[in-house]
Amino acid sequence: MSLQPQRPICCPRAVPEHTRFRIRPVHGLFSHSTLGFREVTRIGTTPCMLASSGRRPRRTLTPGTKASTRKGFAPRPQVGTSTQKKDQNDAQEEEVSGSSGAKQPAISSSGTTDRKVTGDAQSAEIVPTSRMSSNLVKRRIDILEEAEQQGQGNDETDQQIFTDMPSDSPDDTETDGQIADVGNEGDGLALRYKNIVVDHSNKGIGTETMTDQFSEDGIGKEITTEQFSKVGVGKDTATDQFNDVGIRKETTTDEFSDAGIEEETMADQFSEAGIGEGTMADQFGVAGIVEETTADQFSEVGKQMIYVKNQIGRITIAEMTEIAGEVEEKQAVDESSLDISDVEELAEVHDSTENAVLDMEESLLKLKADMEAKAQRQLLENLADENFSEGIIVFVVPQVVNPDQVIEIFFNRSLSALANEPDVLIKGAYNGWRWHFFTEKLQKTDLKGDWWSCRLSVPKEAYKVDFVFFNGADAYENNNSKDFSLPVEGGMDETAFEDLLLEEKHKEIEKLAAEQAEKERQADEQRRKEAEKAASEADKAQAKVEAEKQRHRLHHLMKSTSESASHIWQIEPNFFKGGDRVRLYYNRSSRPLAHATDIWIHGGHNIWSEGLSIIEKLSHSEKRDGDWWSADVVVPDRALVLDWVFADGPPGKAVVYDNNNRQDFHATVPKSVPGELFWVEEEHRIYRKLQEERRAREEAVHKKAEKTARMKAETKEKTMKMFLLSQKHIVYTEPIDVRAGSVITVLYNPSNTVLNGKPEVWFRCSFNRWSHHNGPLPPQKMVPAENASHLKATVKVPMDAYMMDFVFSEREDGGIYDNRNGMDYHIPVIGGIAKEPPMHIVHIAVEMAPIAKVGGLGDVVTSLSRAVQDLGHTVDVVLPKYNCMNLSNVKDLHFRNSFAWGGMEINVWFGQVEGLPVYFLEPQNGMFSVGCIYGRNDDGHRFGFFCHAALEFLLQSGFQPDILHCHDWSSAPVAWLFKEHYAHYGLSNARVIFTIHNLEFGVNNIGRAMAYADKATTVSQTYSREVAGNPAISSHLHKFHGIVNGIDPDIWDPYNDHFIPVPYTPENVVEGKKAAKEALQQRLGLRRSDHPLVGIITRLTVQKGIHLIKHAVGQTLERNGQVVLLGSAPDSRIQNDFAHLADQLHSSHAGRVRFCLTYDEPLSHLIYAGADFILVPSLFEPCGLTQLIAMRYGSIPVVRRTGGLYDTVFDIDNDKERARAQGLEPNGFSFEGADPSGVDYALNRAISAWFDAREWFNSLCKRVMEQDWSWNRPALDYMELYHSARK
Repeated sequence: MSLQPQRPICCPRAVPEHTRFRIRPVHGLFSHSTLGFREVTRIGTTPCMLASSGRRPRRTLTPGTKASTRKGFAPRPQVGTSTQKKDQNDAQEEEVSGSSGAKQPAISSSGTTDRKVTGDAQSAEIVPTSRMSSNLVKRRIDILEEAEQQGQGNDETDQQIFTDMPSDSPDDTETDGQIADVGNEGDGLALRYKNIVVDHSNKGIGTETMTDQFSEDGIGKEITTEQFSKVGVGKDTATDQFNDVGIRKETTTDEFSDAGIEEETMADQFSEAGIGEGTMADQFGVAGIVEETTADQFSEVGKQMIYVKNQIGRITIAEMTEIAGEVEEKQAVDESSLDISDVEELAEVHDSTENAVLDMEESLLKLKADMEAKAQRQLLENLADENFSEGIIVFVVPQVVNPDQVIEIFFNRSLSALANEPDVLIKGAYNGWRWHFFTEKLQKTDLKGDWWSCRLSVPKEAYKVDFVFFNGADAYENNNSKDFSLPVEGGMDETAFEDLLLEEKHKEIEKLAAEQAEKERQADEQRRKEAEKAASEADKAQAKVEAEKQRHRLHHLMKSTSESASHIWQIEPNFFKGGDRVRLYYNRSSRPLAHATDIWIHGGHNIWSEGLSIIEKLSHSEKRDGDWWSADVVVPDRALVLDWVFADGPPGKAVVYDNNNRQDFHATVPKSVPGELFWVEEEHRIYRKLQEERRAREEAVHKKAEKTARMKAETKEKTMKMFLLSQKHIVYTEPIDVRAGSVITVLYNPSNTVLNGKPEVWFRCSFNRWSHHNGPLPPQKMVPAENASHLKATVKVPMDAYMMDFVFSEREDGGIYDNRNGMDYHIPVIGGIAKEPPMHIVHIAVEMAPIAKVGGLGDVVTSLSRAVQDLGHTVDVVLPKYNCMNLSNVKDLHFRNSFAWGGMEINVWFGQVEGLPVYFLEPQNGMFSVGCIYGRNDDGHRFGFFCHAALEFLLQSGFQPDILHCHDWSSAPVAWLFKEHYAHYGLSNARVIFTIHNLEFGVNNIGRAMAYADKATTVSQTYSREVAGNPAISSHLHKFHGIVNGIDPDIWDPYNDHFIPVPYTPENVVEGKKAAKEALQQRLGLRRSDHPLVGIITRLTVQKGIHLIKHAVGQTLERNGQVVLLGSAPDSRIQNDFAHLADQLHSSHAGRVRFCLTYDEPLSHLIYAGADFILVPSLFEPCGLTQLIAMRYGSIPVVRRTGGLYDTVFDIDNDKERARAQGLEPNGFSFEGADPSGVDYALNRAISAWFDAREWFNSLCKRVMEQDWSWNRPALDYMELYHSARK
């Protein structure tokens, strides 16, 4: 008995008469059945009208099984068996019979088809699974059409059915979603569609999704119960139907997600799927798809439904999957009764609807677009009217602007300054006019009023749109000079954009750097090729010359050479050629080797053109009478002439030679006659040899330069870390290297500062010398660090930082500050996109090494300037043009210009000295053409004039230096002349730094300069303390600092020193110094022995402790050492005294002592390298460079503890803690006092270490070489001073 099903639930409107359907096969969504044919058919309908509103659809969920596909909502039979369901259907038909006498369509629930109308696919999907004939399809279409006609008049009956339908829950309309919401919200009826899934496998029924309200363009505002009855929606299709198919009454969001059903408005779903508003029966009927099932089949399905209902609430997904599998297996048996003809009929039906459905979809898309256009038009008209009425001339759509979105800007020309302009353009950018500039032309719109518009694509980086309007020329509408702006919501904020800009700039800098590096590489490669080409041509020319010379020499030699000298040597056979083996005989009697036990031949060919090519030992010949010796030798292939000598041993071991009275022995090769081809080949051979030798030299130079650069870089990096850790007892950072873009921790120990004992410490920080565009960071209260002795604060370093600046205070609002005595704390930042702006420093001095050097001042001017220049700053030097100057060290010296000042013409010359730009001032009165630098009675007047002339030159030449650095008494007048005459008249940007090199001279000038200078320095910390009580300095201690001098690592470099025999580094210091000592002993006539050698390099003055020098010489000789002294005395009495002492010592200790009482630059290098110790017993020493150079060459300093000697030499036994505080290790021997006992204390310990602990002593030499005493560190200290002067 067949079951009469309920009217299928579908969209709450009947499908109109002209609704078209399309059935589209979709392959591959399900597993193959036994038929070998499996497809999903999509059914789409075109409704009369569709509408939508802004309301969002409700989401409901249904669980899915592993074996099932996604499902939507589907009608459910009433609870019970198939017989009960039939009775219920009969009862429902009787209830509506009064309203309509039409016959209800009979649609069976057999396994004929699997249907699915999913929210995801937005279409009805049908899988053919049973037999269907074309006649049956036609008959069922007729039934459905008849049902549709009758359904249009059954509103009241259907409404009654809908109203009387039983429900398990009072809010079934909310939980099941089967009751339509009727209301008058917004623009029309609030009616919710259902998305239906019919799945006869009983694997579970999917979910329902609902649309928002229909607009007035779709369904009217009132829908009666009759309208609902037309589509056959009964009230009892709610809870019981759900229960019958095993779906819980409530589903969660997670379950919905598992089912793969997305939330979409029903209007869009139906539109895109092509499903109209008619009844589902009509839809299925038009498609030619009807269901039949036998009573037995339906009964089996009903049993499964009953089981599912009984399990509701406790059934698991796995169990549901198992049930579905069993039903599917049952259906597979039923499907086996199908034949191929039924399948073909279905395919024909599908094909016949394809074109119709395509047309239907196009109509739907057009309808949807028209509706959206009407809504958009209405919105724009409303906005235009509202803004015009309020006098607003600009609005935007959408009204909320988001990043990465296209917006349309509307502009009312009539209300603007452009009211009479024919063209309107928009000009703008994003984020405060800093990102992506644009200019677009506006077009006149068809809105009421004078509205113009254009579209813009908002970039994802935008947080604000800035713009103005103009006519394309000079007429602007700029919102009363405030510009127009629109906020962009949902994107990055201003801080994030700033970071983006920095990242973009960093990328650009890296790109430019890479491009520049590539250009430089290509330029270097081009230069290398050009140099190689030039060198190759030079090699060819040289090879040609040498070949021609060899040709002439060989020609001359071949004429004078016999085939043998019968009484001395002979060759057998007489005729031979290259490659032959011959026997050479030698008669040693009456020759230099007459008494030699061994005789060797050392030979070559072609006037030794290829060096030694024949080496053989001769044996005594028994075949000849007399003292004849012989050896078999092979004649070289290209030999024209054989060359040889006889010796008493092999090469390198022979002592006695027979070289034919310095003429060597020669023999022609009889069968080798040179031709032109030979000399062409010979020239080419010489050319190849020259090339190989040249390239080997170049490679050696290149490798050496690379190693030198690497060592310098490593030393500089090491020194920078020492600089950063130099105040670790007060402040340091973790990590030590502060990198842009990173977060670092600042650790501070207030116990060693003015904030000791304060209950709170506040950290105040900024960047880039307190000039960062974001200003100082808010004060941050420091918290205890893990090490208990320090406090800490964290800082995010911006990408555009190159320097971190900070101080500490006792309160948030200030109070007592620790600002490092006015210098502030500064730490360089690496890896940033911004570089520190170069500072312009001008040195005004009267000495400069190596062109005008008298003492250490000249070294400081040159070396400090080079070191600061290497840091990226601009440095110039202004110097008098002496006529005694060594101009050979001035590169590209030329006349620059002249200027008048003080009634005198002054010529200006320019040149490069050690890579530094130098301006030479030459007054035409000849005051500096006196043959010397110092020593005249008018030195004060001459140097005062020079200082004033130098400032005038800077002014007239347009210089704007940041720093004027003057030195010692000779250029001290710069300080007060600048402040009195130039600080407010053209050179106002400058600050004056004054350095005292030696307070012994010109105290009056020094005192006056101290008063006027912004900052003052001396050449070591200890010396600054030693002279602090001097009246010239004592009142200015607040701006007085000690910075130790350095040495020039390029001038004093044992690895690249041409004055020593073997270049060396810390790795081979022992071998290098041994070779230097042997060379020094040989040059000075000292005994070549392994004894400690003490070197003394100094000016012989009282300051240098000459009485201690004399004692040290005697003590060294007494300890079986050697002494070398290099120096001269400006005082003739001292010079004569040392000359007399030298005579005595040279006589009494010959081979162990040598005095060289002069200045010899090359010899000084050899002494620094060859000596084991360098003695510096100065009574006072502001800084001292001798001990620094000594350590550079691996010689151990022995010094008196004073001035810079104390600051740079740390005693092996007594200064371990002091050295550790500076990040160093002990490096020498020192003594106090100015008596002989002090010298003995230090010198004896040093010599004993040399004798008793040679291995340890050698490691000490390596250690001192690795310490950096260059200008790397002092240059950083001076830059800190320069910046503090400009605060």
